[in-house]
Amino acid sequence: MLLKHYSKKHQREAGCDEAGRGCLAGPVFAAAVILPADFENELLNDSKKLSEKNRNILRKIIEKEALSWAVASVSPEKIDEINILNASILAMHLAIEQLKTKPDFLLIDGNRFKKYKDIPHLTVVKGDGKYMSIAAASILAKTHRDEYMLRIHQEFPQYDWEHNKGYPTLKHKLSIQQFGLSPHHRKSFRTAIQTRLEF
Repeated sequence: MLLKHYSKKHQREAGCDEAGRGCLAGPVFAAAVILPADFENELLNDSKKLSEKNRNILRKIIEKEALSWAVASVSPEKIDEINILNASILAMHLAIEQLKTKPDFLLIDGNRFKKYKDIPHLTVVKGDGKYMSIAAASILAKTHRDEYMLRIHQEFPQYDWEHNKGYPTLKHKLSIQQFGLSPHHRKSFRTAIQTRLEF
């Protein structure tokens, strides 16, 4: 099923989504994307439903063809300070702020958002599987974050971020038990980190 634009009346509709909200380590990333009104791509979908290869193909297309796009991140330290929901919204605000073209409408994936300046917005649950601009944002947020996690994996290979990207896999949690927390871990996620492991 082809995804759609939300509304033809909004000429500069920016889709926003985040990546890394449920991770134990690394920043949360967010992207904002304004696509041309005539943009179409049969591959485009929620980043979670795409292969890594297709996400990377689409990233290049989106970054080349978008009217404007931006990616921003919020550090684990800031996540610990303001909580992951507020950090996710902050990352979206920072991405919107960096857009070279000011959007006239914001489409937000999920059901929680704080108004950004005077721009009207709509939150859409599972919006990355419904609207092109949100799907495009989900792809940029995911690929940029994965790229970052691969870089810090070189510094801390024991946590297997190359494969888990900071998500709470069994191997990741076992590595935390063995080696303790790295500077990239979210200390406020201690309960999730210390969850009893069952074998």
